Amino acid sequence: MEVTLIAVVGVASVVAVAAFSQRLGLAAPLSLVVVGIALSFVPGVPVVEIEPEWVLAGVLPPLLYSSAVNMPAQDFRRDIKAITGLAVLLVAVSTLGAGWLVHLLMPDLGWPAALALGAVVSPTDAVAATSVGRKLGLPSRLLTLLEGEGLVNDASALVLLRSAVAALAGAVSLWGVAGKFVFSVVVAVAVGLVVGYVNVRVRALLNDSVLNTAISFVVPFVAYVPAEEFDASGVLAVVVTGVVTGHLSPRLLRAQDRLGEATNWRTLAFLLESAIFLLMGLGLKTLLDEAHAHENGLGAGRVVLYGLAVTGLVIVVRVVFVAPLVAMLRRDERRAAAAKPMMERWQERMAGFDMSERFGPRRKAQFERRVSRVSADIDFRLTETLGWQGGTVLAWSGMRGAITVAAAQTLPEDTPYRPQLILIAFVVAATTLLLQGLTLPSVIRVVGIPGDDPQRLRAEYGQLITEVSRAATDALDAEAADGGVAPEILDRVRADSLIRPTDDEGREMPPPEGPDDAGITYMRLRLRVVTAERDALLAARTRGTYSSRALTGATHVLDLEEARLQQLWDRFDDEDQ
Repeated sequence: MEVTLIAVVGVASVVAVAAFSQRLGLAAPLSLVVVGIALSFVPGVPVVEIEPEWVLAGVLPPLLYSSAVNMPAQDFRRDIKAITGLAVLLVAVSTLGAGWLVHLLMPDLGWPAALALGAVVSPTDAVAATSVGRKLGLPSRLLTLLEGEGLVNDASALVLLRSAVAALAGAVSLWGVAGKFVFSVVVAVAVGLVVGYVNVRVRALLNDSVLNTAISFVVPFVAYVPAEEFDASGVLAVVVTGVVTGHLSPRLLRAQDRLGEATNWRTLAFLLESAIFLLMGLGLKTLLDEAHAHENGLGAGRVVLYGLAVTGLVIVVRVVFVAPLVAMLRRDERRAAAAKPMMERWQERMAGFDMSERFGPRRKAQFERRVSRVSADIDFRLTETLGWQGGTVLAWSGMRGAITVAAAQTLPEDTPYRPQLILIAFVVAATTLLLQGLTLPSVIRVVGIPGDDPQRLRAEYGQLITEVSRAATDALDAEAADGGVAPEILDRVRADSLIRPTDDEGREMPPPEGPDDAGITYMRLRLRVVTAERDALLAARTRGTYSSRALTGATHVLDLEEARLQQLWDRFDDEDQ
């Protein structure tokens, strides 16, 4: 009964704090941490202790999967170099820097434990920065960098943490750590690719949204567990599975399945994210008590100061690291500007050259897609730029979160100064989360970073809709050429596709009712048109000529239309039977 009461009060508190945060314009994770810290000092509030392995193996995989599913593979591919730098190289540099400082402040600690703490505080949180950024309208590319970093850097940090923990028990060489990291990445990517592909293929065989969503809830663990059994990164396997699933789902899964799954996953992710941030704050009083009970010559106040020093170091390391990263991105922009005229000449030659004489239809289509994708990548680097404003925001977005505290609690029990190390990790996580999270809106306003150009997005979306509508028209023209459909039904379907007209009184015109021949023909044609539109949308995504925002918006509109039509079609089938 007590556990049930705690769960009910916890969910109610999370919803109340989140609703209140929306009114104040704050990100919910920040408010939840503050509320949790305040409640931890209130007499009578029960201490909720959760094993850290439950957080890392039970909460982290679904959270990362829910974010990775919504990460466009196109954006991830285009910024893979910058994401790798932030998620791997910056994590390694932060680990070494924080480990050096902790060893300097606590000489009796030893290098393995100091580096273990460095690995714990090195990864940023996947939720905090993007939740603030979306609320304030950051440009899409910057959000992709922040989210991609948050998805991948946990894997890098956990591999380094394992190596440091192993060093506590024996010798570990630098080459051994590097080999372990490469092996972990390769195996995790392989597992993620296989699980992601099989996941979508299996779920495509189902015809029930409830069963489909139920399977999706276990997919993160299906990827995580075998990767961990192979001694690889289960976290990275989950991320790869999510990206593959998100990329293949529009092609293979029904619209109503994906819409229902998205709603349920948003709810689950919200509860899990909110719970771990609330529990993070609630754990402060316990950490202070443990540090007092095991002082070992270090009082809690001194440990907090050490934590603040480590916080300052990881912030400075990130700022210093981002400067050359932005310079690298600017160099890529200059190279893209130099390559654009050459690419335009290539496209002009292709337009005037009959490739059918030398290539078959399939090879020709592959070559054209490849050229189109390279051209689109060049345009992306020229339009989605990241100047000093974006670099400033990126440098100040290094918030840590509850995963940092959970990872610190996985340190072996015989680790020297273990309670103090966990308290340092909490200070780093809480300070970066509150300091940078609360001041990030001001930083964004001061630097004046521009969001996505709304006029460009509208024009791009209109062009995409025109291309998709052309595919619908071609499909109906083919039906008209066959002569098997009455002209008035074809005209009605043509008028109702994409933008449905209204009658003289401004009401939406419903489709023909009843399972008669006209109604069934109408519904069959509407579904045929939606299929043609989706094929055109997927072809446009493959070419890469449109931004992910335009593609996502058009896909959502098409999903809503397809789901509505499929429900009507199912109703027709039931009435016909």
